[in-house]
Amino acid sequence: MQRPLFTFIIALYSTATFAQQQKAISPDLFGIFFEDISYAADGGLYAELIQNRSFEYTGSDHRGWNPMTAWEYTPRGYAYGKLSVETKSPLNENNTHYIILDIQDAGQEGLGITNYGFNGIPVKAGEQYDLSLFAAKLAGNTMPVTVSLRNRKGDIYGETTFDVTNKNWQQYAAGITVNKTDDSACLVIIAKGIGQLAVDQVSLFPKKTFKGRVNGMRADLGQAIADLHPRFMRFPGGCLVHGDGIANIYNWKNTIGPLEARVDQRNIWNYHQSVGLGYFEYFQFCEDIGAKPVPILAAAVSCQNSGGTWAIGGTGQKGIPMQDMQAYIQDVLDLVEYANGPATSAWGAKRAAAGHPEPFHLQYLGIGNEDKMTPGFEERFTMIYHAVKAKYPEISVIGTAGPFSEGEDYDKGWEIVNKLKVPVVDEHYYNDPEWFLKNNARYDKYDRKKAKVYIGEYASKGNKFINAISEAAYMTSLERNGDVVHMASYAPLLAKKGNTNWNPDLIYFDNTGVYPTLNYYVQQLFAANAGDVYISDVLTFDRQKDSTLAASVVKDSKTGDVIVKLINAGATDAKVKINLKALGALLPKAQVTVLKEDRGVPVTVETDFTKGNITLDGLSMQVIRLHKR
Repeated sequence: MQRPLFTFIIALYSTATFAQQQKAISPDLFGIFFEDISYAADGGLYAELIQNRSFEYTGSDHRGWNPMTAWEYTPRGYAYGKLSVETKSPLNENNTHYIILDIQDAGQEGLGITNYGFNGIPVKAGEQYDLSLFAAKLAGNTMPVTVSLRNRKGDIYGETTFDVTNKNWQQYAAGITVNKTDDSACLVIIAKGIGQLAVDQVSLFPKKTFKGRVNGMRADLGQAIADLHPRFMRFPGGCLVHGDGIANIYNWKNTIGPLEARVDQRNIWNYHQSVGLGYFEYFQFCEDIGAKPVPILAAAVSCQNSGGTWAIGGTGQKGIPMQDMQAYIQDVLDLVEYANGPATSAWGAKRAAAGHPEPFHLQYLGIGNEDKMTPGFEERFTMIYHAVKAKYPEISVIGTAGPFSEGEDYDKGWEIVNKLKVPVVDEHYYNDPEWFLKNNARYDKYDRKKAKVYIGEYASKGNKFINAISEAAYMTSLERNGDVVHMASYAPLLAKKGNTNWNPDLIYFDNTGVYPTLNYYVQQLFAANAGDVYISDVLTFDRQKDSTLAASVVKDSKTGDVIVKLINAGATDAKVKINLKALGALLPKAQVTVLKEDRGVPVTVETDFTKGNITLDGLSMQVIRLHKR
């Protein structure tokens, strides 16, 4: 039996009318939001392979953790001695824990420690891994040390050796090339002399990082993010930014400079942050993927759920004491100087010292995240906003309107933004697919004279095809309202399998694989086929009557291409008619990309569009790219 068809007609007006209906779309509409949640940074995008590399884990990070988490005391060949965790003579005041191996008998093979990485260290045959560590010989003669990558049985895949002779801390570095592929290898550090050896800040990176960066990103995850073609990247959070209490507010200054001197801290999502992926690395990664940086700083208040959960509450929002506000505001201003100041400025010099003398061209700065709109928040946000605008009027400050698409905090957030004339406001919402289909017209009636909207976090609560296709339908409304919806980013971006704090996510991964979702491909198709001009009033179907159908038509002025996006979130087919004559001189061939649940990934073909009549399958998305003749 033939399935019933909905009539879905796209009427493109005459060439003159077509030109009259154009309106500009924000050049920064589709981007990404990175938060260190679900092991997105350590054990994820950040390519470091050693877990707890500086022995700073504690039980406050995660129940049962301690400075030896992910490490194991390793006597080999009848070696004898003991291991202790010390704090008496650390590398520096920020990196206080280190271990001492007291080797009383080296036996046949020596005594040491083993690190198992983040549930295993993945290595590939023929590839090099860059090792570095700090060591000091505290007692005894020259201390021979061997560092090897091995399997769990002890078979060696590759190793390096060096002698530790200095009584003071000294860094040792070498490359280790492995001869086997293993997704569960371990790193073994063995001392083969008699005496005492101190060890700290043990690091292992694949030589092949994204863009070959030292202290860089995991290559496959970095490429998966780059393939989203993001116009911007928001970082480092999320709730991570305003933290679990004042002491846990994210401090960007703690994340720059030498790795061994950065300040580790507890992650609000109940694990640990090495901050090896810090503000310099965030800025550099944005540059590498062609995305504008959008750092978010706390509005000098902690998360309103500090000390508890969304469900049961906690100690509540706390504000930085007013006597400390000027110092906090200076930290905010210093960030702008770090990003944009000349290499001769105080903070620009620190950026230059890290290897980037040229500015990072910061344009946006977010203040606050999903905050409770209390008088304490408003007072502190206002102080920060006025200070930034006074010193850096060229920076577009992004305000916040709470965690939901409506309600008390949403209304109060907009009230504050309107009162201060903040240029951009951050809206967040996680709703069911039906909400996204029924709210396609949400921004049609927004006041164009007030703040632009950044939808900093949104998702339809799932990774099934109905979730992805409902988000696609909603994204057509973001293009249609691209004059007021300035930016949008799905959230969260990354989640490690087995370590998820939040679902759904855009990209799942494990130690060796990357698993994009259907939602990922929707985001990719929109960003890769973005236009700078929206062609309005070209659709004749009744969106009020059938909310499962959506479409947008945009133009890329650089190429002259016209891009038609068609979404059918209903189960039955829809007939589509495109009046190609109204578009003027276009090539008869077009690229058509189709996303359907049974295919799993988008499929692109070149086809003849001289007639412009197609059938849009139920539960499908099509992107038709028509080229200028």
